[in-house]
Amino acid sequence: MTDAAAPYAAADLLERALVEEATKKSGLVWVRGDGPARAVWHVWHDGAAHLVGGGPGEQPLPEGLADGGRAEVTVRSKDKGGRIVAWSAASRFLPPHSEEWEAAVAELKGKRLNAPDAESMTERWARECTVVRLTPETVSTALPDTSLAAVPLPTGATTRKPAPAALPRLLLKRRGKR
Repeated sequence: MTDAAAPYAAADLLERALVEEATKKSGLVWVRGDGPARAVWHVWHDGAAHLVGGGPGEQPLPEGLADGGRAEVTVRSKDKGGRIVAWSAASRFLPPHSEEWEAAVAELKGKRLNAPDAESMTERWARECTVVRLTPETVSTALPDTSLAAVPLPTGATTRKPAPAALPRLLLKRRGKR
């Protein structure tokens, strides 16, 4: 390696370290296939982000996420929620019960919260869900010029209803002196 190439190699290593550490520490990432970006929970394992979804009771996968395709991943800060880094990834669907699938699912199973069927969850994932490996390819640490704010995607998980009229009185009720 020449002296002129050394700064580029060091910068590449720093970008890879940033992607890995930021993605490991973030509880969720924004993934965009061909459609709009969607927030998904994930685990970092073996140099890539892994996620599971697409089946009943699991998170929906981003539209246009294809096996052998590309995806854009945006990683947010766990503390402040702002964007830290964005990276493009090669997406690959892992075949159920392959060696790579088993290793990824072992990590994902430990991070899956509130699963109704924890003991048979991996078999359900093999039958009904897709396990995706997102391997980083290029990194962008530049911040965008615009806010990138978007209207939330419709989901069946939305439960927001108007607050009951009595709620402010109940929350702000002062206790009488005793």
